[in-house]
Amino acid sequence: MISARGIIRRYGSLEVLKGINLDLAAGEIVSITGASGAGKTTLLQILSTLDRADQGKLQLNGVEVSSLTGSKLAAFRSKNIGYIFQFHHLLEEFTACENVALAAMIAGLSKKEAQLKAADLLDKLGLGSRLTHKPSELSGGEQQRTAVARALINQPSIVFADEPSGNLDSKHAGELHDLFFQLREASGQTFVIVTHNPELAARADRQLRLVDGQIA
Repeated sequence: MISARGIIRRYGSLEVLKGINLDLAAGEIVSITGASGAGKTTLLQILSTLDRADQGKLQLNGVEVSSLTGSKLAAFRSKNIGYIFQFHHLLEEFTACENVALAAMIAGLSKKEAQLKAADLLDKLGLGSRLTHKPSELSGGEQQRTAVARALINQPSIVFADEPSGNLDSKHAGELHDLFFQLREASGQTFVIVTHNPELAARADRQLRLVDGQIA
């Protein structure tokens, strides 16, 4: 599902990733751990095509994405990739339901279909009574769960998550972690999760530890 070879990323003279080689199978849940500054988020953004490596090749779902640009890359990302940011990045002028539905509309669903699908997913995440609330009217945990729904609505084959439960209390964090494993069982989705949560990291099929830009 994911094959990375020789991934190097530099910021000026600082080499953040130092030749990462990585293979992930379809349906795997893999956690990436490591100290702050080890390169975890940088690696996640490159694997998810939100950033580009300075050197190296990346294949996702059999496609050489390191050669895609512009609208072709955007179309591939929309159909294949979901991304859960550490900070929710919701659009403040839209409701929770509209924020989630927009992702489905961009992927081709009608407004009505997208809103119905968004409402159903938000309800499953415990936000059925908050559909018409804007981000400023939601708690931090509710905002994050809305962002999770946005990442999942198009049923991407690969979901990348950067500290997805970092802003959640232990109850809702546990429910979110359970959801990841339920989705994997139901639809075979692959999850790559950067986390400092030891419970989530331990539950993953594999735990990769980054140290100074390399997999230890």
